[in-house]
Amino acid sequence: MGSEPIVRGEPVEVAEGVFVIPDGRVPLVPNVGIVVGERAALVVDTGLGPRSGAYVLDQARRLAGDRPLYLTTTHFHPEHGFGAQVFEGVATVVYNRAQRDELHRKGAAYLDMFAGLGPEIAAELADVRLVGPDIAYDGDRVELDLGGRTAVLHHRGPAHSAGDQTVLVDDRVLFTGDLVETRMFPIVPHFPPFDVDADAERWIAVLDRLRALDPAVVVPGHGEVGDAALIGDVRDYLDHVRTEVTRLAADGKSFDEVSAEIGRTAREGRSTWEQPEWIGFTARAFHESA
Repeated sequence: MGSEPIVRGEPVEVAEGVFVIPDGRVPLVPNVGIVVGERAALVVDTGLGPRSGAYVLDQARRLAGDRPLYLTTTHFHPEHGFGAQVFEGVATVVYNRAQRDELHRKGAAYLDMFAGLGPEIAAELADVRLVGPDIAYDGDRVELDLGGRTAVLHHRGPAHSAGDQTVLVDDRVLFTGDLVETRMFPIVPHFPPFDVDADAERWIAVLDRLRALDPAVVVPGHGEVGDAALIGDVRDYLDHVRTEVTRLAADGKSFDEVSAEIGRTAREGRSTWEQPEWIGFTARAFHESA
């Protein structure tokens, strides 16, 4: 699989009627879901821009035929939702209200920030037009009856973002977005004053609630599909950082000393995890909220 930041590859059926286009561990490519019921189908996430969005739409049409389509995104970040324009007029787009509002507040700035990460990324984002939802639901959750298959969209933020959303299909398959990633240090986008909505403390509580669902299949935002143990892996890491920040700060350590120590201990037992550069951001998020 190539390293361009685009969704590609064949959908894999992870449960009856539930398909995932794997990210292949390519940076800035998400795991994309397609859930097919008897009467309708749901797409979960689109990829970084309209080229990925068009590929996802083609795959959804191939699997769902002429069934009506819904689209939702796990959160507003570009690699998860900035291909949504392709679905305008051909799918009903559903976000939680916090996610819609976050897209309105930050979407343009994130578009510029991601375009500055490199020419291949900028090329995928060149023609992006930010798209709001047809339906923005209030409250914690909404259920979509797809016909013999039910998808529960549940607002979980703030955690990784203000508008985090999970999708639980038939009480078995859980799409987590970036609340969970496989063999990757999770991204805590703590960029004051630009973005301070990530809530690492609350993230742990959210993961406790997700683990209590005991899903048979967990589809992380990035990385390989697994089971409920993936949720525990991320929860244990975040709890380790929180515990160490509290302990070291109580010993009078400066933040630089705290960050350096956690940068070492957090990798113990996690030698295969990618993106260690995010450990420091996580430490700072806990340190500033202490």
